[in-house]
Amino acid sequence: MDKLVDKFGRVHDYLRISVTDRCNLRCVYCMPAEGMEFEPSEKILRYEEIAEVVSAVAKIGVRKLRLTGGEPLVRKEVEKLIAMLSTIPGIEDIALTTNAIFLAQKAEALKEAGVTRVNISLDSLKPERFAYITRGGSLKRVLDGLEAAVRAGFHPVKLNVVLMQGQNDDEIEDFIRMSLEKPLQIRFIEYMPIGHNDEGWRAKYISLDTVFERVKQMGYTYEPAGDIYGNGPADNYRIPGAAGTFGLIHPVSDHFCDNCNRLRLTADGNIKPCLYWDDEWNVRPLIGDEHAIQRLFLRAIDAKPENHEMARALANEAQSHTPTVRRMSQIGG
Repeated sequence: MDKLVDKFGRVHDYLRISVTDRCNLRCVYCMPAEGMEFEPSEKILRYEEIAEVVSAVAKIGVRKLRLTGGEPLVRKEVEKLIAMLSTIPGIEDIALTTNAIFLAQKAEALKEAGVTRVNISLDSLKPERFAYITRGGSLKRVLDGLEAAVRAGFHPVKLNVVLMQGQNDDEIEDFIRMSLEKPLQIRFIEYMPIGHNDEGWRAKYISLDTVFERVKQMGYTYEPAGDIYGNGPADNYRIPGAAGTFGLIHPVSDHFCDNCNRLRLTADGNIKPCLYWDDEWNVRPLIGDEHAIQRLFLRAIDAKPENHEMARALANEAQSHTPTVRRMSQIGG
């Protein structure tokens, strides 16, 4: 059986798995305040089905997994799934992206089950603003989860900060100070036009060059920190003497498509080779036939585009392809 190499020579060894489309928060860039329709439970892949898919693709080159949602920790006993995945031959690394609301009580169990790394979504360090962005989230619970992750020994621990013009861009310095004091990787992420049917996202977009400007205004210099783990999307930097690092992720203005190594499996069993494109292939009917699963992944990888067109959306140019209308919570962004 062939390996997961697309027509542009990109080797795909990384699978992002959305274990649920549900979330306990309603972040302003991810979900509407109300009226969100979730998939019925019978349409969501069971843990055994996810493990079977992973077992099949591990045999054709997948080595790294990331569990996402929605919010993965709202899925009941998700550590049981992690334990199942960690025993599959060929799987070398299992990471988790979470809003950390439940992380304080789950960190030790997740570590024991086989999670090695965690990414925590945290867009503000101000309690009232955090509650506004998340529509009701508790900053204290997230910070408690962050501390629990460090104590549990996850390495690295990354903070994902979606920068939004006029909403949290005045906190860049506060996050930079966190990288000075704690062994964290702070990652600033461009606001993306995913799941939005209007042009409102453009008003919130801010160039990540602003981060460099703020660091200089703080009186610091910075230097490249290199590729901290694998070929991830962040350009990483370190302020000399800092305990941690900061990184910039440019999915819109300076896409990282050339070295993309990831595929996505949605909670309802669809393979998405590209986050921003709407092409999907449903794997669920093939569960029970390992070779058929592998062939479908190979078919999906063969259709993967060379790059997405978010930069055109930023420039307000016509796009040759209509992007996905699924929301981020549905596709495990």
